[in-house]
Amino acid sequence: MSLRQACILFCLSTSVYYYHPKQSEEDEKIRQQLRLLADFHSSWGFWMMFNRLRDLSHRWNHKKVYRIYTGMKLNLRRKYKKRLPVREKVPLLYPVGPNITWSMDFVHDGLINGKSFRSFNVIDDFNREALNITLATSLTSIRVIRELQRLIEWRGKPERIRVDNGPEFISLALSIFCRDQNIELIFIQKGKPSQNGFIERFNRTFREEVLNQYLFDSIPQAQVFARAWMWIYNTERPHSSLLYYTPNEFLLKYGKVSADFPTFQQDTNFNWKSLILNVAR
Repeated sequence: MSLRQACILFCLSTSVYYYHPKQSEEDEKIRQQLRLLADFHSSWGFWMMFNRLRDLSHRWNHKKVYRIYTGMKLNLRRKYKKRLPVREKVPLLYPVGPNITWSMDFVHDGLINGKSFRSFNVIDDFNREALNITLATSLTSIRVIRELQRLIEWRGKPERIRVDNGPEFISLALSIFCRDQNIELIFIQKGKPSQNGFIERFNRTFREEVLNQYLFDSIPQAQVFARAWMWIYNTERPHSSLLYYTPNEFLLKYGKVSADFPTFQQDTNFNWKSLILNVAR
């Protein structure tokens, strides 16, 4: 195919095909000066280079210099390492009652089509009761606050919450929310997941019995299975660290709470256990 036929096919004018932007001698001088500065000062940004050119008596317009600067791909993004405050080691104490210490963390997994999702898990450290499992592709600090608000309205607020140093937990929004609710945030030391051992053990169980057992087509389907498993975990699954009581049984026996204390209940409109058993078959 000739060039003219190809231009007609792509609706392109031949003059546009042959066009080359005209580069002035001044642009080439700017390019040379920027290249010299970049070779000797690779960490300098645009304004440092521009003001250095001004010091060298070059009076070029900053817009023109910036156009050439970006054309040379010198505007590299600077990566900052976020500095965390020093975290003190806090003993993993066993609370003497419910709603004293909650633990929360994230678990990562994926759907059949390869799309990844995250699970936001919250448990009560006293009886290891699963209070929340929320699955979504994106779980920001705002979503975390919304889920905590829902839990507090249902269960009441805890005295403290133990978390790791994930970006959702160290955010200013969550810090302000916990301060307003008079909830203490306890951060574990970086790289020490054993300091949040209760939720880490729960995450392992959740992965072994749900995420690794089933394949999910969508987030809503995975959420249904997670909620079904959460009911079985709280009401039927014996827990070895709770004298082989279920979390609900241990709460009612040793939690010193009344019978109307809010616990995770089965949805009477849906048989969650039947769903799990049918899929397992």
